[in-house]
Amino acid sequence: MTALEFGYSITKSTKGLRSIAMRLTRDREAANDLIQETVLKAYTNREKFTEGTNLKAWLYTIMKNTFITNYQRMVRRNTFIDTSDNLHYIHSNNNITENLAYTNFALRDINKAIGNLDDIYKIPFVMHFRGFKYYEIAEKLNIPIGTVKNRIHIARQELKKQLKKYATR
Repeated sequence: MTALEFGYSITKSTKGLRSIAMRLTRDREAANDLIQETVLKAYTNREKFTEGTNLKAWLYTIMKNTFITNYQRMVRRNTFIDTSDNLHYIHSNNNITENLAYTNFALRDINKAIGNLDDIYKIPFVMHFRGFKYYEIAEKLNIPIGTVKNRIHIARQELKKQLKKYATR
């Protein structure tokens, strides 16, 4: 099978993978990323595919393994190994003690900086911060998605300037 024929076959098969990716990730953007990564891996490893076998099942296996690998990578990032005599895993987020005074100062300054933003930048930024997707913000504000992304970017840049004293080096 030529690379062009293989690419065409993958394109036909990926339509059925969307529902599987959504079930795994439960997020449209993450599902699209997973599909894209699956197709890239399939195309780069096309010589490993045996012609005449089930391409959709092969793609599903690649997708499932990619999802599991990404999940394990995420879990490892949030876990560190205790090298003491006990040798057990500790979830790093449960054992953090912070000075709340510093946090209170920072939070007050962050809220003040957000409050100083113009409404055309503040509203999309706060909506995105609260978990809205770009397309949802665009629909609610009745503006193009590119404008939403641009306004959020400008808001972030302005907040960086205002909160420069909190930057870590």
